[in-house]
Amino acid sequence: MWTYAPLVAMLGLRLASSSTANLSYLLVAAYALLGPAHAIRALTISWLFSMLSPGLAPEASAAAVGRYAVLFGAAASAMLHSGFFLGRPYMRPFTLGTLLLGLFIVAHSLLFSSMADVSVLKAISWALAMATLVSVWCILSYWQREQLSREIFWGLVLILLASLPLSVSSLGYLRNGTGFQGILNHPQAFGPTMALLCAWATARLFGEARPPWWLLGVAGASLGAIMMSEARTAGLAMVLAVGFAILLGPGFGGRSVRQMLPGLRSARIWGVLGVVLAAGVFMAPTIGKMAQNYISKSGRAQVDGLLAAYDRSRGGLINSMLDNIAEYPLTGIGFGIASEPALMVVARDPILGLPVGASIEKGVTPLMVIEELGIFGALLVAFWVFHLLRSASRSSLAPLAVCLTVLLLNMGEATLFSPGGFGLLPLILLGWAYASDASTRGIGHG
Repeated sequence: MWTYAPLVAMLGLRLASSSTANLSYLLVAAYALLGPAHAIRALTISWLFSMLSPGLAPEASAAAVGRYAVLFGAAASAMLHSGFFLGRPYMRPFTLGTLLLGLFIVAHSLLFSSMADVSVLKAISWALAMATLVSVWCILSYWQREQLSREIFWGLVLILLASLPLSVSSLGYLRNGTGFQGILNHPQAFGPTMALLCAWATARLFGEARPPWWLLGVAGASLGAIMMSEARTAGLAMVLAVGFAILLGPGFGGRSVRQMLPGLRSARIWGVLGVVLAAGVFMAPTIGKMAQNYISKSGRAQVDGLLAAYDRSRGGLINSMLDNIAEYPLTGIGFGIASEPALMVVARDPILGLPVGASIEKGVTPLMVIEELGIFGALLVAFWVFHLLRSASRSSLAPLAVCLTVLLLNMGEATLFSPGGFGLLPLILLGWAYASDASTRGIGHG
């Protein structure tokens, strides 16, 4: 109980007023220093603070600076508790690889970016966040990792439960009137969040020998929430991720189907699948209408299928990226730089003038990486992603499914390198997915 009391108090401050909202970030940053698990909780609560609906929480004027404070607090915690200051500066190869990838991006930014300060700060933020997360997850013992992952899972369930009552209120649809955003600030944040929860719950159904019935309820409710959000990429990413994890996980992770998918021997799983299939056949017209409503975003997007919807929403962005790739195939245009740099809006710290916000919309991360870092830089990122997936697949089905969901979400929303916004939660879960393999081997260094 005492572990969570400070977090509840800080959430209260975030919700109370604008002035206390700014203070809440500083308290979360201090909380992160208490230990590796506290650092992960701090980053998770920082993500929630940033994602809360403006209809429920006042604006935090210093939120951008506050998020950096929490990140630096978590990074300091990782160093304090890893033995770095005790003459035992051991670093896991993947953590080192993440930092080296960040260093490459920084050097690339100084050489080729048209806004070097923006690119460098984005590169440092991502490398610091990702390396910190990998480090602190791996510092934890197996049981600590299991406990903390359960906390995050149930935290996502609480977001779902807290959001559902808003489905009958205009507060749940503030952003556009039809896409459900729940307690978060956008349907495109709520939908992907529920996709991560749904993939996690569904993978657990197949990855546990006797999955509990309540887990089926979580999977079904989160799937319904995805549909309500009208976040099409989220739904497709979740379905493909779970499917790929089931089909490719055993071979990719070097484990037998019996080890990876014990749920396939569960009578209750096959019974539920049978009921769902029968209901699907019986209610086919209704389901088809719901699917079309989901794809067309309640009629706001006049499209006939997923491919048409994808082309309509991302086609223009893809064309701009392809033009830049053709012009700068080797060097790229610079990390975190918009396809049309002149259109970027950069928010700067009023004291030091440092860029603290420069959001861009690209949507398709693989093309984005090639556009920004060139072909060689993209190969380095692909190598990093391969090792991440390989480690996740060696543990169990859930980490692999969540990891794949994060990556596939980036086919529509480029969040893999954005720790300052929604992307922080996926990075937290990627750190967990990677460390899940280390947990089975009892490795405890960052």
